[in-house]
Amino acid sequence: MITFAYQARDASGRIVSGVQDALNEDNAVTSLMSRGLMVLSLTEKATASKTKKKAWTVKETDLVLFTRQLATMIEAGISLVQGLTALYDQCDPKRQKNLRNVVSDVTTRVQGGETFHEAIGKHPRVFNRLFTSMVKAGETGGLLAEILERLAGFLEASARLRKKVKSAMTYPVIVVCIAFAITTFLIVRVVPIFGEIFKDFGAKLPAPTQFLIDVSDFVRGEWYFLLIGMASVIFGIRTFVRSTSGKQIWDKWKLKLPVFGPLIHKIAMSRFSRTFAQLIRSGVPILEVIDIVGGSAGNYVIEKGIQGLGEDVEKGDNLSVAMSKKPIFPPMLLRMVAAGEATGKIDNMLEKMADFWDEEIEAMLDALTSLIEPMLIVFLGVIVGGIVIAMFLPIFKLNEIVSQSQSAH
Repeated sequence: MITFAYQARDASGRIVSGVQDALNEDNAVTSLMSRGLMVLSLTEKATASKTKKKAWTVKETDLVLFTRQLATMIEAGISLVQGLTALYDQCDPKRQKNLRNVVSDVTTRVQGGETFHEAIGKHPRVFNRLFTSMVKAGETGGLLAEILERLAGFLEASARLRKKVKSAMTYPVIVVCIAFAITTFLIVRVVPIFGEIFKDFGAKLPAPTQFLIDVSDFVRGEWYFLLIGMASVIFGIRTFVRSTSGKQIWDKWKLKLPVFGPLIHKIAMSRFSRTFAQLIRSGVPILEVIDIVGGSAGNYVIEKGIQGLGEDVEKGDNLSVAMSKKPIFPPMLLRMVAAGEATGKIDNMLEKMADFWDEEIEAMLDALTSLIEPMLIVFLGVIVGGIVIAMFLPIFKLNEIVSQSQSAH
């Protein structure tokens, strides 16, 4: 973005001066004229290129809206630069500052002679390889508006799936946090009071009660060791999972989990099918499609399986034959791909499989949520109830404890 100092004549003939932010000189003149000003002089004051560039990130909802609006404008016959300029002016300078900066940079690059896919490729954190490859195919085939519309639909479908998974996991996380907070409160504030009362009995307490009192004393007296230990464990796990070998082990283990393993596999297959369908439909070469889809799989085991497809296809195998050699692909998908190859409608078949898996994922998430609710209630009851019972256990055995105390005296 460039800041221009201007002098202009307003509708009454008075000369006014000020500054105007714009993508370039023409954009500044257009913006000033739209305000009823006749430009007399325009001088560049500061440019974005003089500032340090950052790797901006953009909200998914903003990216979807940007893509759909740009597709609509291009389909209506507006040029790419005019469409980008309009979207730049439309961005909220505060709420959508990052998107505004990205659109500004992309527009400047396009005006400088770069293609649209080359310009957005300079912002990989906003426009991933899938986005860039589809735009490249759209520009090559003269179908940019249609490709952008498909991209917007694809991004919306992906966002819906992620939202469903997150919402299903939100309830368990909240309940576990509440259980942790209640347990901490009981151990830190309530158990010590009972401990002082029981100390006056002067008798041996039941093992559960004594254990709880010891835990309370440790937490209150050595809490910093506890925090350091928890932080070390969390840091160690995160470091291990982020390492290459740790990620491989973690991804393999995730797929073997009793309930969550099949769910994770279905989510990966749905993403694979929908992404593959969109790229094939957009005219992206199949080897490039396999490379892009493999990179966005999100799981090491599945990613390695998809990347192996490229080697077999490059040797001359059909896609269905290459997929049949990989155990990660279910039989139903193999048959649908084979039927798609026979009819020349592989993208439609993959799209149907993605829709089918999305429905199965939604059903699994609903069932999982229904199953988790009673389990969490039982979990919360066992934790809190266990603490309460342990504290009241000496009271239930009060006669025995008093007898022990008297005999001791």
